[in-house]
Amino acid sequence: MARVFNFSAGPSMLPEDVLSKAAAEMLDYQGTGTSVMEMSHRSNAFIAIAKDAEALLRELMEIPDSYKVLFLQGGASTQFAMAPLNLMGRNGSKKADFVNTGMWSKKAISEAKKFGAVNVVASSEDKNFNYIPALTKEMFDPQAAYAHITTNNTIFGTRYRELPDTGSVPLVADMSSNILSERYDVAKFGLIYAGAQKNIGPAGVTVAIIREDLLGMELDITPTMLGYKIHADNESMYNTPPCYPLYVSKLVFEWLKKKGGVTAMQKINEEKAGMLYGFLDSSKIFKGTVEPKYRSLMNIPFVLPTEELNGSFIKQATAAGFINLKGHRSVGGMRASIYNAMPVEGVEKLVEFMKEFEGKNG
Repeated sequence: MARVFNFSAGPSMLPEDVLSKAAAEMLDYQGTGTSVMEMSHRSNAFIAIAKDAEALLRELMEIPDSYKVLFLQGGASTQFAMAPLNLMGRNGSKKADFVNTGMWSKKAISEAKKFGAVNVVASSEDKNFNYIPALTKEMFDPQAAYAHITTNNTIFGTRYRELPDTGSVPLVADMSSNILSERYDVAKFGLIYAGAQKNIGPAGVTVAIIREDLLGMELDITPTMLGYKIHADNESMYNTPPCYPLYVSKLVFEWLKKKGGVTAMQKINEEKAGMLYGFLDSSKIFKGTVEPKYRSLMNIPFVLPTEELNGSFIKQATAAGFINLKGHRSVGGMRASIYNAMPVEGVEKLVEFMKEFEGKNG
């Protein structure tokens, strides 16, 4: 069967060059006679893989030396607990500010409430999260241990165009669905975390980028495995890391560097998103669900006039080789996730298919 265009929100498609290289090295990684899947994480070969992965990520994101890069497990969902456990004790306040922009924000809020006081400074739930609420510095508590945002909302298709000014309060960001897709000044954050399975690599590894001065402030109840400092002190090797997902992530970082880095990738992503949004804005039957000012570059939800048409479109699209376009139940309709690995050709062909569908059903 020929490769299809996979528009899944995650786990998402990986670059074909990466898959081909991983396949070629599956049985024998660079003359070691073993697969990375079966390689000791204490071996020189794997330690080199991990160090190369960190160095590449630092280069791609221009991460300052004053930040630690950690490769963890448990996905972003574990970070919902790990962040408050490690940061709530920063200034003794045991309180944090959150901006509620979707399901993942809500889950992060719910988890943080187990460890301290949570203040939701703003929410877009009143319009089913189809925008990012306006934020001013005065809305954030200067005594908060940290302030938390979700930079891109996978389900609802919104993204921050500007970062909030939180003053001296460390800004924490769940960047799972748009890390490496556009440039960010890492120095503006205290902590960035991201599950891998959208823009980094296969499910199983989680990246955390934390400013060094925020280490060692965990609450007394923090389990050893959930402390950032223990992982930083052991260079992400306190326990057996997710070896193979980390190796594939390294290959993705290499691929991204060859593409020209994050700046070049952002231009490609803007081109892809512009192509799909341009069609949605001109269509007689397809409609985007997000206020234009806050549209995501990564996740594009859209609907047709009836549930019957939605179902028909998804069925026909799947048969034509455009898979995983069904939208999340909280939004309905369709969602095209066009992460870094989605080629421009995939979006071009999807738009062509949508135009054909409109011609038959408009």
